[in-house]
Amino acid sequence: MKIMIVEDSAAVRSFIKSLLAKVADDFVECADGKEALQTYLEHQPDLVLMDIEMKQMGGFAATSQIKAEFPDSRIVIVSYIDTPELRKAAWRAGAERYVNKRELLQLIEIVKG
Repeated sequence: MKIMIVEDSAAVRSFIKSLLAKVADDFVECADGKEALQTYLEHQPDLVLMDIEMKQMGGFAATSQIKAEFPDSRIVIVSYIDTPELRKAAWRAGAERYVNKRELLQLIEIVKG
């Protein structure tokens, strides 16, 4: 499985990658939503984990644009910020899920044992 991690923090990207190493064999990393558009085209990952707040282009805009070109893409918004409004915005952008980073980390720790 190829996973694209779109996150402006290199440390967070590295941490997520280390947590998912048992379930994925290939990773692509991007620091911004704008970079994610070209990277998606080049690599066509199986799953995208997309942060919301990034400098040049945010996660919702990037998600919308990727979904417009690749309707079958699988994108999950992953953020520390979690409100009903953001969950609705993620759904409107075309994300299939919205995961709070704290919940993601807790779930992965449970799975790892």
